Amino acid sequence: MDGKAYDVVIIGAGVIGCAVGYELTRRGVDDVLILDRGYVSGGATGRCGAGVRQQWGLEMNCRLAKRSVDRFVNLAEELGEDIEFEQGGYLVLAFDDEEVELFRRNIVLQNSLEIPSRLVTPQEAGEIVPVLRTDELAAAAWCPTDGHGNPFKTNYAYAHAAQRNGCTLRTFEEVTAVETDAAGVAVVVTDKGRYPTRRVVNAAGGWAAEVARLAGIELDLYPERHQIMVTEPYERLFDPMVISFKHHLYCQQVVHGAFLMGLGMPEEPGTDQSSGWEFIEAMSRMAQSILPVLGGVKAVRQWAGLYAMTPDAQPILGEHHQLAGFYNAVGFSGHGYMIAPATAELLAEEIVSGERPELIAPLDARRFARGELVLEPNVV
Repeated sequence: MDGKAYDVVIIGAGVIGCAVGYELTRRGVDDVLILDRGYVSGGATGRCGAGVRQQWGLEMNCRLAKRSVDRFVNLAEELGEDIEFEQGGYLVLAFDDEEVELFRRNIVLQNSLEIPSRLVTPQEAGEIVPVLRTDELAAAAWCPTDGHGNPFKTNYAYAHAAQRNGCTLRTFEEVTAVETDAAGVAVVVTDKGRYPTRRVVNAAGGWAAEVARLAGIELDLYPERHQIMVTEPYERLFDPMVISFKHHLYCQQVVHGAFLMGLGMPEEPGTDQSSGWEFIEAMSRMAQSILPVLGGVKAVRQWAGLYAMTPDAQPILGEHHQLAGFYNAVGFSGHGYMIAPATAELLAEEIVSGERPELIAPLDARRFARGELVLEPNVV
C-alpha cells in the first residue's frame, strides 16, 4: 500500500465503524480510512439480532435509543439503500410484581422523553401477540415505535455512503501495530502498509481489547459468545419483538417469515464463535414455554457471535485518557446495532470539535476505576 496519511483511521468495518466513517465525512473530514481484517459485517454486526428498542431504565440509554430510532426511520432515504427497518414494536414481558413495578418506573421515564411506551395487561399482550402464552404473565410493557432492521443492509448502506463521500475502505487488511510519539497516535501499521494519522477509532468489536493493546492501552473489556437460532419461514403470526428479562430471551418473526431468537446463557470469556447443541436445546425449550406455536416449527440453523462486554454492560466511548487521538467505540454488550446511529453522530462530533458530548460523558474508560458503573436494569 502507498502509506498515505489519513485524518482518521477507523479499525473495524462493522456498523459502528462504518457509521462513524460516514458521520465524519458528513462533517467535512476529508481523508478517512476504514480497515478490517475480514469483510464488512464479518463480526458482531453480521451475527446480531438487529432489534432496536427504546425501552430502557436509564435516561442516557433511552435518549441514545430514541435518537437512533429517529435516524433509523429515515436512514434508508438518507443513505440511498433499503435497510428493511420496520417499527413492529417491542413487547417486554413481566412475570412478577417486582418486574411490573420496574416497568412502571421505566415507562414514566420513557414517556417523559417522548417514547410512547405503556403498560398492558396480559389480555392486551395476547391481543398484540395472539400466539403468546399469557397464563403466567403479570403484565407487559409495549412500545409500538421500537423495531427491527437488517444489519447487513444497514452496515453496507453506511459503508457505501461513506465511500461516496470520499472515505476509503480496505478489507482483509489486519492492523498489527499502532505507533505513538510524544503527541499521541502517530501511525497505524497493517500487514499491508503504514498509515500516518493523528486520530484512530477503535471499533473492533470482540477484538477491541486486542486492538487497544496494540496502542499500549488496557481496556476493561472482554469478548463473550452469544448464540442465535433461526427457523424455517412460517405464516405471519406477529410483528413485535417479544423479550423477557427474566428468561434472558428474545424472539421475533422477521420479514420473510422465519423466527429469529436468542437466549442468554452462561459463557466463558473468549473468542469462540462455534455453536453447540446445548444452546439449541435450551433455546427451543424456553421459546416454546412462551410461544407454544413454535413447537411445530423447524429450526433451520444457528450461529454464534461475540458480545464485547464491560463490567456494567455499557459501552466505552470517546478519546482515551492515556493516549491523545485514540478513540474507543467499543463494549456495546450486545446493543451496538440499536444505538449505532446516535453513537456515530456523537463520536464524530467529539472527534471534529474536540469537545465531549454531554450525552456520552458518563461512558469514559476511567469510570470502572472510579467505581462509577452505569448500571442498566433492562438487559437481556
